[in-house]
Amino acid sequence: MPLEPFSAFDPYGGEPAPPSLPGRLLVATPFVDDPNFARRVVLVLDHGDQGALGVVLDRPGGVAVEQVLSRWHDLATPPAEVFTGGPVARSALIGLVRLRSRQDAAEGAPGRPPGWHLLVDADRPVGTVDLGSDPSDDDGVIVGARVFSGYAGWDSGQLEEEIDEGSWYVVPGEARDPISADPEGLWRRVLRRQGGALAVMAGFPEDPSSN
Repeated sequence: MPLEPFSAFDPYGGEPAPPSLPGRLLVATPFVDDPNFARRVVLVLDHGDQGALGVVLDRPGGVAVEQVLSRWHDLATPPAEVFTGGPVARSALIGLVRLRSRQDAAEGAPGRPPGWHLLVDADRPVGTVDLGSDPSDDDGVIVGARVFSGYAGWDSGQLEEEIDEGSWYVVPGEARDPISADPEGLWRRVLRRQGGALAVMAGFPEDPSSN
């Protein structure tokens, strides 16, 4: 399938390209056929001159969190599985948590999780956390968690090239996205809420030849 249809679409949905992408979502365009990323949504965790790193948000891995990190099981949002964060370093575990309030994320706040790094600023902000910490010490601050095995990684300039080539839409992340109870429907939901041309792409058939 040629990529000509994408020439009419701005990967940033008509918004200016942000200078840095942590907290943004990379939404695979319908013509991406890499099985690691086809119709997937990636949350960017880090982005700079050295490259970028993110986790796939909508790929449950089939292994219960309880089997891998039992003390995080009770906080894991259903499906309480270890998600496949990407093809790189599959033995590495990355944790995202949603907090009860912005106040809980403030520097020095009681119960703020060790290793907290803000990614999505919202009434219930989302960020990374140190999975080696004990969540029982958080005093009810954590209201949702997700564990990822592996990550997606790009060398310097590689992600920018993929965006320019039409592989990704880049849109703002919302607090409900990284720890969704319906991860399988995330790709369509994120595109639909953008409106305009991106919302139209949410209805693009998985097999265009079948239409």
